Amino acid sequence: MTDAAPSPLATGPRDMALLSFHPAAEFTEDHRFEDAEVGYAVVILRHGERLLMAYQCERACWELPGGGIEPGEPPREAAARELREETGQVVPAGRLRFDGFAKTALGPERKVLYGAVFTAVTTSPVPFTANAEISRVHWRHGDEPLPGGHLVQTVDEFLVGLCPL
Repeated sequence: MTDAAPSPLATGPRDMALLSFHPAAEFTEDHRFEDAEVGYAVVILRHGERLLMAYQCERACWELPGGGIEPGEPPREAAARELREETGQVVPAGRLRFDGFAKTALGPERKVLYGAVFTAVTTSPVPFTANAEISRVHWRHGDEPLPGGHLVQTVDEFLVGLCPL
């Protein structure tokens, strides 16, 4: 008899599943896993009691800012770069707090990747300019509905709950 795979911690639209979360107390941010690569980084950015969410055009979904790590790029640098490129918000990489790794299964092929999760606070958000990847951002208060009634990446919402300030 084969052991069944454990249930994911959270599932979301666009075939995403959060398989596990490994807090920063368990690993340093430069850790590499044997079973899958650290392929992306996300940023939980807060302003007061609000959380920055970005509407990702291709996936038609509200998500945390973040994206792929380039070859040779440290996850922390990728997080700061993706935040800036996607939303215009500038947080120096050194001001990001590493919170841990999210192990996710992505897409219909269920590709497993780890994502480095960082948090930060901004006291002076900058105006947003739409770009090819992100059409709008919203500083969300609690679980308020997001503009347009579009999908929300519930895996990201779950991660926010795991990473309080």
